[in-house]
Amino acid sequence: VQLQASGGGLVQAGGSLRLSCAASGRTFNNYNMGWFRQAPGKERESVAAIRWDGGSTVYADSVKGRFTISRDNAKNTVYLQMNSLKPDDTAVYYCAAAARVYPLGANKYNYWGQGTQVTVSS
Repeated sequence: VQLQASGGGLVQAGGSLRLSCAASGRTFNNYNMGWFRQAPGKERESVAAIRWDGGSTVYADSVKGRFTISRDNAKNTVYLQMNSLKPDDTAVYYCAAAARVYPLGANKYNYWGQGTQVTVSS
């Protein structure tokens, strides 16, 4: 499956952004989807994930209550709504796909998008 992330940009602290990740090439609802981020000098970290049918989601503690992951299987797209953004949220954000046979916490992502830059100014 091919993934194309978009929606990043520059925003002030407290603002919002909505990231999108469009999938193509294979049946979208065969995949759990995740958002990851990597800040300069830091390791990549998981931000949020959603089950293939949208019936379950998980979030990193750092974004709980501020970020919401969702998906529209009819549009082959997964979203990440980011509210109350902080400078610490600055990173390149990546979407990824994992076969739905794996549970959300299995970290079996083997398809990755190209990343979109999110910069939050203080």
